[in-house]
Formats: sequence, C-alpha cells, structure tokens
Amino acid sequence: MVSAPRPRTTTRDPGELGRRLTGWLGTHLPGARATGIRVPDSNGMSSETLLFDIDHPDAPVTACALRLAADPAAYTVFPVYDMARQHRVMSLVAEHTDVPVPRVLWLDEDPAPLGAPFFVMARAEGRVPPDVMPYTYEGNWLHSATDAERAALEAASIGVLARLHDQFPPKEAEFLLPDGEGSALRRHVTAQRAYYRWVVDGLPRSPLIEEAFAWLEEHWPADEGESVLCWGDARIGNIVYDGFEPAAVLDWEMAACGPRELDLGWTVYLHRFFQDLTVSFGQDGLPGFLRRDAIEERYARLTGHTPRDMEFHTLYAALRHAVVMLRIAYRQVHFGEVRVPEDPDVLIMHRASLEAMVRGTYWSEAGRG
Repeated sequence: MVSAPRPRTTTRDPGELGRRLTGWLGTHLPGARATGIRVPDSNGMSSETLLFDIDHPDAPVTACALRLAADPAAYTVFPVYDMARQHRVMSLVAEHTDVPVPRVLWLDEDPAPLGAPFFVMARAEGRVPPDVMPYTYEGNWLHSATDAERAALEAASIGVLARLHDQFPPKEAEFLLPDGEGSALRRHVTAQRAYYRWVVDGLPRSPLIEEAFAWLEEHWPADEGESVLCWGDARIGNIVYDGFEPAAVLDWEMAACGPRELDLGWTVYLHRFFQDLTVSFGQDGLPGFLRRDAIEERYARLTGHTPRDMEFHTLYAALRHAVVMLRIAYRQVHFGEVRVPEDPDVLIMHRASLEAMVRGTYWSEAGRG
C-alpha cells in the first residue's frame, strides 16, 4: 500500500517554536537552553508534540516532551484544547495509580510564549506501535514479534486499563463530566452530538453518522454501570513500550468520566479499524491479536467486572472515530487538498464497518474476534 500524503496539521515553524521555547525555558531555569529540538515522526492530528533536551545542571529532567494546544490556523480537530485539564489528569493518575505516565513538569496557560497554552513533561524512551503504516502491516516491530511477545504486550496493555479503572478514585474523575443533565454516559454522548454539529456546521452532514446516533438511542444500555476515570484514547498506539511492557501511557486529552466500557470499546474498535484496513489491502494483519473476546475475558479476570453492552460501546467508538475522520477530511477540504464529494460518507474510511455495525452484522461475520 502506498501511503497518501499526511494532511496538514500545523502552520507553525518548528524552528521558530524552538527559539521561543529556549527563551521561555530561561525564565524557569536561568541560563538553561533547549537543545535537540525536533518534532516526532508520530506527531498527532490534534495537539502538537515537540521533543527537546534541557542543557542545565539543575534541570529536573534532561529529556523532555512538550504538548502544545493545536494551531487555530490549522482547522483544528477539536473545538477546545484544555491543556490544564490534561496536565491535571496526568498528575492525578500518577498520584492515585501505578499506571506509568510521564512526569508532568511545567504548565503555561499563557499563549504568549509559544502562541498557545502548553505543558512540559519528562520524555519516555521506548517504542510505539505505529499508526502509519499501522502496526498490523508487515515490516514493523510489533508485526515481526513472536506470538508470545504480542500476547505479553496485549496482556500488559489490558492490565493498564484494569488498574486505571480500579485504582483511580471515582470521585476524583467527576471534574471531567460535561455540563448538562443525566448520567455520565448520557452526557458523554450529548457532548459527542454537539461535537458532530460543530464539525458539519456549514458543510454536508453525514447520513451514516446520524443513523449511528439513532442506533445508540434505540439500543441504550439498561444498566450503564459505574463511572470511572476513562483514559479516552485507549489504544496501544498511545503507549510507549520498553520491550513489550508499557513504559508510559500518553495522550490524555480525551479523558472522561464514564463507564469502563468507554475505554474497552475504544480499545477493541481502534484495533479493528487497523486490522480491517490491513485486510482490505490484501494482507493478513494480526488476526489473533487484541481480539474482542480475549480482551473482555482478561479484563473480567483482572477486575471482576464482566464487560457488557459491548456492541453498543464498540459502535459508539466507531461513531466517534467517524466524526473525527470527517473533521480531518473537512480540514483537507479547507486547505484545498481534497474536494467535498457528493456523498460525504465516502470520507469515512471505515464506512463499511460502521454500516455493518448499524445493521448488526459486523461481529457475526467470519473472523470477527
């Protein structure tokens, strides 16, 4: 498969950012310099990451990563980037759990130094399952690993979710509830509806996404379960691994207060997204890896909580992913990289999977684990 050019994600100049960062750093550690400034290959589609080292004898750490709110001029993926919220979540996770998160250092909510709010954290060393080309493709380190090594990585990664959900005090997560009425799940879905309306404002609406929202209402869980701290973007592509063990859990901007299945559904579906994509291009992918049944069984064994309503939560994950993909596609339209098609649903890469979920056939088809 030939990779398409990555959509534009920023209008910022990394060199200029680095110069401004050095100036800002000197106000916290007089005489300090930011060196080795670079953008990681895996820089995301929303918040930006800058890697750098601190040259100073009294630096709290030397290897750092900076998370910067998205560039407003780059047609952002999300309407709001709350860096203080992310900083707080990571600090609380470190305080209350043994989930490995990078040590958070400075938070600056003033956009003046770098053009947007940001925070600095210790940089985690290791390797990350790639998104481009996805780790389900032949040739990358995870695909080339043995079945036993992948099984160890899978077990440890589900263990991260289990410990996060079990160890973090539920009351401490309530600040993440969106404003509004109803349960945590109801508020989460209501917020996603608002996000979808923002994405399609003045642009063609997606019949498939709207059909999926209607499906959710028709299949709403009878018992939503307890609310816990959910990581939000719960997938192995957001974990730095030391060998096959998690060394750092990254990207907390989608953290939420909600049922455990929010994270489990996202973990299951985001792997299915890569696996289905890989199969569609003629490769086998990793059919025995991160299977839904294995994830549910392991999580139940670790926590005593048997995942429920997983068809609801995996469809909800696919729906949320579809809204993000639609926004990214419309950003490409904004920058003149693509044109708006007559049928906006063709912009959703996993259209066929989401349609099958709405029909109720996705998990019953052969090979769906």
